[in-house]
Amino acid sequence: MNVKKISISDMDGFRIGNSQNYEAMTGVTAIVFDKKNVCGIDISGGGPAARESALFHPLSAQQSVTALLLSGGSAYGLAASTGAMQYLEERGMGFHLGDIVVPIVPQSCIFDLGIGSSKVRPDAKMGYEACVDAEKNHPVSGSVGGGTGATVGKICGMARSQKSGIGYAAFQAGELKMAAVVIVNALGDVFDYKSGKKVAGFTTEDRKSFADMEDFMYGMQASFVKGTNTTIGAVICNGDFSQQEMCKIAAMTRSALGRSISPVGTSADGDTVYAISTGGVKANCNVAGLLACRALSEGILDAVESSKMDDGEYLKIIARH
Repeated sequence: MNVKKISISDMDGFRIGNSQNYEAMTGVTAIVFDKKNVCGIDISGGGPAARESALFHPLSAQQSVTALLLSGGSAYGLAASTGAMQYLEERGMGFHLGDIVVPIVPQSCIFDLGIGSSKVRPDAKMGYEACVDAEKNHPVSGSVGGGTGATVGKICGMARSQKSGIGYAAFQAGELKMAAVVIVNALGDVFDYKSGKKVAGFTTEDRKSFADMEDFMYGMQASFVKGTNTTIGAVICNGDFSQQEMCKIAAMTRSALGRSISPVGTSADGDTVYAISTGGVKANCNVAGLLACRALSEGILDAVESSKMDDGEYLKIIARH
């Protein structure tokens, strides 16, 4: 069966919006769901900043996600969910208990406090604005939304790192459609999963070429700052799966991080993958996991390729911090 690449806009059941502050270099991406869905999660990094993540483990009662937020701001950025909940409550979207509605809004954040301003973080206003922007449903890759302040290759600090951002990809195999939304803010380097070529990350001191991060880490044998990096994202499909199966799909999707980023899943990362199904198509869980890996790998490439920045401009931005 052939797999074809499609536009993420060809998927239905969810809408994507962004809000950002370019002076502070931070922002929020909101994925608002119009259909009931099933969500699973895989957390492989040692320092996640997250909200409501415990709801999506197999032993939890199944909950339909009302919106998923991916943001900057580290743990401070979790405040953005307050604005998203206000937006959703105003529209009667969420879990209904009589005349009370409770939106289910999980959120994961990257650490972007080392670029722009560390004192300005995503707040309720920005979370609300991202949901409003989702009404347009025009996803934009690059330094936008939650990917505004994303960077990669930070083993020696920001001066030898490179800009990254948010990326998207979607594929179809038969009737099964799979989309990926990912913010790449890794400690490690990013590679083209198809060729193995390094495309972003740790540079030499003069920034004219790439340095070998693995060799550097073996040589230094020292700890690095924890919790300052993370790759967060979601794969969304139209399959009909249980919560246990969605957790398995999320776990399978982790391999996309392994073939695209190195090192990954360290104690300095908060790597998290959500897997969400809006239902409708009978499909094999393992095939869906394989397709999700392809979508996330392609989304990671899109995140770095759409965020490339002139060295002079980049150095000015990190100097503002």
